[in-house]
Amino acid sequence: MADVKIAFRINGQGTEYRGDPERPLLWHLRDALRLTGTKYGCGAGLCGACTVHIDGDAARSCSVPMSAVSGKSVTTIEGLAQGSRLHPVQQAWIDEDVAQCGYCQAGQIMATVALLRKTPDPKPEDVDAITNLCRCGTYPRVRKAIARAARAGGSKS
Repeated sequence: MADVKIAFRINGQGTEYRGDPERPLLWHLRDALRLTGTKYGCGAGLCGACTVHIDGDAARSCSVPMSAVSGKSVTTIEGLAQGSRLHPVQQAWIDEDVAQCGYCQAGQIMATVALLRKTPDPKPEDVDAITNLCRCGTYPRVRKAIARAARAGGSKS
């Protein structure tokens, strides 16, 4: 397969990728860009550890080919904070002591930010629609953090 040139934005900065257009975005983020907050979990788009935003929508980066991000804006966990000010969802995660092992938390946070943008005052069934998996089972704390972030205006950032 021929190498291609793909221009896109990552965390607000323009960048280019040259290579196999079918390479999963996850591996470009981690290996080439060294944005290691996005984790490899299952490799099949099921667990959500690799969740990023593409043009504001949550996407499982292990299942997104590089060709799909051409001309788009990708945001990783590293791009959520505004300087030294954490995103309200990141702050809620800390305030509610959500993380246990922490491996899945970047994906959980990215999925929550996308949810709150679409549903600023989520109902329990909206929260349950987040399909990211947590092996440690911190779901009760995740729910509390989502509610806290919603009250703090997590949809506006």
